[in-house]
Amino acid sequence: MKLSRSFWLPLLALLAFGSASSAAQPSPARDLAAFRNYFQTRFPGVPLKAYAQGEWIPGIASADALAQYRSVMQFPPQALAVAAGKRLFDTPFPNGHRYADCFPHGGIGIRQDYPRFDAKTGQVETLALAVNRCRLENGLKPLAWERGPLAEILAYLASTSAGRAMHVATPNTPAALAAYARGKTFFYAPIGRLNLSCADCHMLHSGQRLRAQLISPALGMPAGFPVYRAKWGGLGTLDRRFIGCNKKIRARPFKPQSVRYRDLAYFLSYMSNGVPVTGPAYRN
Repeated sequence: MKLSRSFWLPLLALLAFGSASSAAQPSPARDLAAFRNYFQTRFPGVPLKAYAQGEWIPGIASADALAQYRSVMQFPPQALAVAAGKRLFDTPFPNGHRYADCFPHGGIGIRQDYPRFDAKTGQVETLALAVNRCRLENGLKPLAWERGPLAEILAYLASTSAGRAMHVATPNTPAALAAYARGKTFFYAPIGRLNLSCADCHMLHSGQRLRAQLISPALGMPAGFPVYRAKWGGLGTLDRRFIGCNKKIRARPFKPQSVRYRDLAYFLSYMSNGVPVTGPAYRN
């Protein structure tokens, strides 16, 4: 079902800013219900778990696109990255400690709980940030944020949570709610020379095509990261995608793992609660 821009714009405005009373008192649970309802209305009949597939969602993607995806997934290119990430994760540091020592449950099956708000630092902690913090605590330099070994480690960690529903804790302190609100504002606010927001593409125009590529829905998007993109010819983190999106709309990107990007990831991941983890996923 296709509805006009004039139908969706008022709804997007309501999702973004809410009523005057709710603006002063953020309600993540209410936002989540409205966010899901938007996509359920836009794509009736598509179940919540299907949004884990990104651009490869039955009922949104074409039959030809889905056939292409199934063909690629017979020998998924991200599988090599998972194996490399496991080797890196299991290799002891020079001091004898391991990555597993830095995480609950040894880092296995925790991907769905990130990002989370760290009360000690007063900031959002992503899994990428936690991995590099682990390295720093053990006397090693941090890894590059966008690709390479860090992306491989994240791919392995994501693979251990495959099928588990995203379960980002509800922001419930003033500091956590402030970070959530900043991420929400980032998602809905137009920026750059093209004056576009994340929501313009990944809500308003989701399911449509930009040249040869289908624009994926925002719902469930973080659940597939890191992703192997055919366009990249390799693996990339969510930061790499954020930076690429900002460049496309002629906006100056922020540094990877900046507070702005971590807050955005916090909001998007909470909006994807209930969607199963599929990372590392494959995208065009």
